[in-house]
Amino acid sequence: MATTTSVTLADLDLFADGAPWATFDELRASDPVSWNDEDAPNRGFWGVTRYQDIVEVLRDTETYSSEIGAVNLEELDQSQIEIRKSMLERDGTRHRALRKLLQPAFTPKSLAVYEAFLRGVTANSLDLALAKDQFDFVDEVAADFPIRVLARLLGVPEEDTDQLIEWGNRMVGNTDPESADVLASDPDSEKYRDLPFRSPAALEVFDYGFALANARRGGDGDDLVSQLVNGTPIDGVPLDDRDFRNYFLLLVVAGNETTRHTISHTMNHLINHPDQMELLRQNPDKIEWAVEEFLRYASPVYHFRRTATKDTELGGRSIKAGDKVVVWFASGNRDFDVFEDPYRFDVERRPNEHMSFGRGGPHMCLGNSLARLEIRVMFEDLLSRDVDLQHNGSIDYLRSNFIHGIKRFPVKVTSR
Repeated sequence: MATTTSVTLADLDLFADGAPWATFDELRASDPVSWNDEDAPNRGFWGVTRYQDIVEVLRDTETYSSEIGAVNLEELDQSQIEIRKSMLERDGTRHRALRKLLQPAFTPKSLAVYEAFLRGVTANSLDLALAKDQFDFVDEVAADFPIRVLARLLGVPEEDTDQLIEWGNRMVGNTDPESADVLASDPDSEKYRDLPFRSPAALEVFDYGFALANARRGGDGDDLVSQLVNGTPIDGVPLDDRDFRNYFLLLVVAGNETTRHTISHTMNHLINHPDQMELLRQNPDKIEWAVEEFLRYASPVYHFRRTATKDTELGGRSIKAGDKVVVWFASGNRDFDVFEDPYRFDVERRPNEHMSFGRGGPHMCLGNSLARLEIRVMFEDLLSRDVDLQHNGSIDYLRSNFIHGIKRFPVKVTSR
C-alpha cells in the first residue's frame, strides 16, 4: 500500500528527543488516519491521530480487536499470539473476567487505605534525594517511589525493588540501544520471539513470579499475587501458567512505567512553568485536579494498537480486515478541536478529558486510580517543601515510539 504521508511514525528517530509534537499536529491537520510504512517483516499500519477517531477505535472492539494481534506494532503469528496473550490481548467475556479478578483492589475506596503508606514512602524518597545538592530525578524520585508502592501491592521484599526497575527498563526499552539486552529489530531477537517485548528479561520476571505464586498458592494473603493464584475469574476458568505469568509481567511493567514517567515529565514541566508551580504552592487544594493536566501534558504512553476484524472506514480511509490500526494517545492529547490552546500547560484546565489512560472502551487503564493517587501524593509533598529544583544538565529520552519515557533528568537543589 502506498504511504499517505511524508513521515512514518514507525521511524524511531522521530522520538529520539521526546514526543514529535509537530508531526502529530501535521498528521491531525492533513492526514488524521494515515498509512505509515514499516520496514520488513512488518507491513505498515494506519496511524490514528485525531481525538474523536481514537475514541471510536477504542470503543468499537468488534471492529478493532485486541485479541487477534499484539497491542504494539510487532506482527505476530498465531503461535506467538497464543503464547503471549495477556489481559491486554483479550476482548469480550474473558477480558472482563481477567480484569475483574483484580479490579476491586484498584478502586479508589480500596486504595484509600494505602494513602498513609504512600505518604511515608514519598517522604522517605524525597528526604533522601533533597538532602543532596544535585541528583538524578528519575533514579532517586520518579522511579524509586512507584516501584516501592508496587512492591507493597505484590507483597515482595523491598530489597527487590531495584530488580523490578531493571526488568522494566530492559523490556520497555527494547528499541533503545542503551536499555535493551537485544534490540527488537536485531535478528538475534528471534531467539526470544515468544517473549513479551522480545526480551530475555521476561524469562527472569516469569521465574520470579512463579516462585511467588508457588509460595502463596492455597494461602489467605490479600496481595495481588495471592489474589491471582487463589482467585477464580467470574467466567469460572482459573488462570493457567500462561495467564498468570503474563498477568504478573503486565503488573510489573504497567505498575511502574506510566506513573514514573508522568512524575518525571511533570517535574520538568513545572520547572519550565514557574507560574504554575507557584499557583499550586499557594493553592495545594488544586493539586488533585492538576493531576489531570499532568497526565495530559506528559502523555506517558504514545500508542496502542488494534487489528481490524473486517473491512471498514475510518476518517475517510478504507481499512481492510487484518490491517493494524494504531491509536496515538499523545496526539489526541494535543488535539486543538478538543483542548483549547493544547500546548498551554494549565493546571486549572477544565474540562480535561485527556486520554493518557485511554478514553472509553473496556481497556481503560486498570490502575488509573492508583496512578492518580501516587502522582497527587508526590506533588503535594514535593511542592510543600522549602526548596526548588532546577535543571542541571540535559534530559535524555527513551528511544521509543511506545513509551514517552525519560531516562535521565539531572537536577540541582536550591533554597526558596
